[in-house]
Amino acid sequence: MKKLTGLVLLFIISISGEAQKKGKLLHGMYIQWGYNTEWYTKSNIHFKLANGDNFKLHNAVSHDKPDLDAVWKNPLEVSIPQYNYRLGFYINKKRTKSLELNFDHIKYVLKRGQKVRVTGTINNQRVDGDSILNSDHFLHLEHTDGGNLLHLNYVQQNTLLRTHATKRPLVNLLWKAGAGINIPRTDFNYHGDRLNNKFHIAGYNVSAEAGTRLYPFRSFFIEGTGKSGYVRYVNALADTKALKGSRVQHGFGYFELIATFGFDIKF
Repeated sequence: MKKLTGLVLLFIISISGEAQKKGKLLHGMYIQWGYNTEWYTKSNIHFKLANGDNFKLHNAVSHDKPDLDAVWKNPLEVSIPQYNYRLGFYINKKRTKSLELNFDHIKYVLKRGQKVRVTGTINNQRVDGDSILNSDHFLHLEHTDGGNLLHLNYVQQNTLLRTHATKRPLVNLLWKAGAGINIPRTDFNYHGDRLNNKFHIAGYNVSAEAGTRLYPFRSFFIEGTGKSGYVRYVNALADTKALKGSRVQHGFGYFELIATFGFDIKF
């Protein structure tokens, strides 16, 4: 993820430089940082393991892992909780329209101890029945060093309320829509054999978002939004220490609540 952050910074520098040379291209930018919580739909999860096991969990239940207490327990470790950042570039003079690079560090945890239907092949035997999800006796799956959704949004803002003195925006309503890629780090445990896999481009996502942006000061804002979308992992890494070359596929819908603060930057 450090490489990704470096690429993003290079992207900002190059775009800002072009904007200064060509003032009509962009009309400012903004940066945001904040945190989130999610709810996920049930998912059919398909495992293709290197030992030949090929099976599917049906209607598996999962949950997020906000870890917001880490903010005050370890103030310098701001990226432990589920976080969000945005880099937006205004594309009109009124700064009501923008293109936004959007990153959501979400965490997806398969609920431990649940009973699910399992179909497919395990140990060269056909299976079709219920099983309890347990790390030592069966499996456990997490995308907890991030489900990591990176996408590009189109953003539209409409001013609901302005200040009396300066006529600058005080409260804006906004909506966003976009699509992009998933870069998860998948933690997989199969019969007690566990590995936290490396970051990997593993699928795609689409989403829509809406909410309110409050400007207590001219360039500083606080934003609260609700977001819903669909995430599809087509080849997430599911290696363990003994099983290399394993993959997992699944898709799910989600609803996310996001709170961020940000700054407008004029070119």
